[in-house]
Amino acid sequence: MNRAALFDVDGTLADTNHLHVTAWWEALRQAGHRVPMHAIHRSIGLPGEDLLDHLLGEDRDHSDDDRMSASHDTLYATYFDRLPAFDSAARLLRTLSKAGWKVLLVTSAKDRELKALRKAIDADDAITDTATSDDVEQGKPAPDPVRHALELAQVPPGRAVFVGDSVWDMKAAERAGVTVVGLLCGGIPRGDLEEAGAVAVYRDPADLLAGLGASPFSRVPA
Repeated sequence: MNRAALFDVDGTLADTNHLHVTAWWEALRQAGHRVPMHAIHRSIGLPGEDLLDHLLGEDRDHSDDDRMSASHDTLYATYFDRLPAFDSAARLLRTLSKAGWKVLLVTSAKDRELKALRKAIDADDAITDTATSDDVEQGKPAPDPVRHALELAQVPPGRAVFVGDSVWDMKAAERAGVTVVGLLCGGIPRGDLEEAGAVAVYRDPADLLAGLGASPFSRVPA
């Protein structure tokens, strides 16, 4: 039977969370909103519209949402040619692929952004498919993106492992019935990831790769 290794991208495979924080902070500032950077950091991983609702409240004037999202996208795009992948991110994906896992990305990133991220990670030969928030009705923390990835891989939840760095990742995967692994490299504390559903937590892709033989991946039989 197939096995699926599902990966978030921002903050998990690529060291981009704080770039997003800066871009959102400036986009919000330009629209007249003073939002602390730590609050924005905690919201990274949500789709843009949900992120704005989380930060500014749902009961508000939404007329500036498209402009703020466009400002974020424009500001973030200035980093596209130098987005940094985490050490061993590509090796981790290739190791799993060579072991027979279907490797899928589960992300809120849009097309141009995802293209730049995949170029930074440089492991397209190991990636089977990609599920984005644009493919489903609701993004993380709803389980829809994870369930869509499972459908693409044709794998039941019990034969999949999800790796992410945010509380939203943990909740989405747990709600989809998938085993969840958390990484600390996105900046979210271990306790928060565990409380949201992580059964194991590692520092970063290199740490997970080094401990792969004893990780939740080892508990899914080939």
